[in-house]
Amino acid sequence: MAWWPIGASLFASSEGSGLFIGLAGTGAAGGIAVAGFEWNATYVLLVLAWIFVPVYISSGIVTMPEYLQKRFGGERIRMYLSALSLLLSVFTKISTDLYSGALFVQVCLGWNLYLSTVLMLVVTALYTIAGGLAAVIYTDTLQTVVMIIGTVILTIAAFNKIGGYHNLESVYLKAVPSKIIPNTTCHLPRADAMHLFRDPVTGDLPWTGMIFGLSILATWYWCTDQVIVQRSLSAKNLSHAKGGSILASYLKMLPMIFIIMPGMISRALYPGLRGLMIAVIMAALMSSLTSIFNSSSTLFTMDIWRKIRKDASERELLLVGRIVTVILVAVSLVWIPILQSANSGQLFNYIQSVTSYLAPPVTAVFVLAVFWKRTNEPGAFWGLMVGLVVGLARMIMEFVHPSPRCGVHDPRPSILKKIHYLHFAVILCALTALIVVTISLLTKPPNESQMKNVTWWTLSRERRQPDIPLQKTSPERHAFWSRVCCINAIILMCVNIFLYAYFA
Repeated sequence: MAWWPIGASLFASSEGSGLFIGLAGTGAAGGIAVAGFEWNATYVLLVLAWIFVPVYISSGIVTMPEYLQKRFGGERIRMYLSALSLLLSVFTKISTDLYSGALFVQVCLGWNLYLSTVLMLVVTALYTIAGGLAAVIYTDTLQTVVMIIGTVILTIAAFNKIGGYHNLESVYLKAVPSKIIPNTTCHLPRADAMHLFRDPVTGDLPWTGMIFGLSILATWYWCTDQVIVQRSLSAKNLSHAKGGSILASYLKMLPMIFIIMPGMISRALYPGLRGLMIAVIMAALMSSLTSIFNSSSTLFTMDIWRKIRKDASERELLLVGRIVTVILVAVSLVWIPILQSANSGQLFNYIQSVTSYLAPPVTAVFVLAVFWKRTNEPGAFWGLMVGLVVGLARMIMEFVHPSPRCGVHDPRPSILKKIHYLHFAVILCALTALIVVTISLLTKPPNESQMKNVTWWTLSRERRQPDIPLQKTSPERHAFWSRVCCINAIILMCVNIFLYAYFA
């Protein structure tokens, strides 16, 4: 694939209807701070293209669990990561996208929630099953155009209604919704709504968590998640992979203006344009779901089914992949009622909190696998196991002890009251890394032959040809485009730093 459909697909895959509705909803509830989740992606997308993709291509892998198997040997880590990825797809991707898309259709058209869900599933399934990754990526590109045009028109209409950007803060701070249900914020707008960086102790999105905790979650999502990395691995060459990351980073700057601020304006008014926005939400939903379905079926068939049935034919693998997709959807539908009551109705907080409990151990293991040659299989495996137990314990506590309603005494344990989920992500990642390092040092080091082409240091020293065939380019042309990518990366970081400083 060329750089432009890769960049568009990276953006469209990340901006599913769950994130679309979630960003707007959290913007309406708490202001602009949630934009940090989008802008943080800039740096991690560059790390993906400049560091992780060269390692993945050099190691000749197709899935992320396959990389860990090549790096450490054995089967158990590969099987565990495949199962965890499928679970995360259900809890944080498929169920949230289906619920948010159906909720939007229900509000706009008055249809039943589950009828709306089934309708969207049928439409999405038609072309996911019919086409492979290439079809999904090109469809994502078209849907990115639909999303951007739709959100630009909505944003212009919304700002015209309130009299321009300079009126946004005053309009937002006066807006108390007429239709309410009991929640944790008493429906009062936050005084720090227009600040990106918030108090590290009392803030709803503390700046410490938004820098450190979020970077851990973003590294998992952009550098180790099959849905995302699969797109970058489809690049013609490394320059195209870098160009795709740069385009996606520029596009990730847009949701602040085109999703979050209209969400804030929606506290005061509800503009029209229903038909257009249904098209936008459907585009967001389908681009995200097709990516998840395609990647989930690849994960199961390549990493689990082929271990059970070593002689499985291509036809069998294709059939199994489609059956797995149906099962994942069924489990996600069952999960929707639980999701409805989670995190005070703020869908985005639900997605990020569940990710904070399950993803940090994976980030720790991948980073150590790429950068520390001494990391071995027992260290990585037991680090993942302890991280899973600790993360699940916190996640279960979160569901058992939901946040109290406005004005009610908070009886939750201190670990829930005083440790924000983004801060918990930092603790969990550090704990996992400590266990990986300790056990690796106490057990036998990996063989030198095992390190070949699978770490940053062996890659940079040997410069071997990758196992995945890439389109060849002349050295002069490659050097030129490599410099273009590097210059763009520097410009991109300067723009990002300016935006952070301006809105901090």
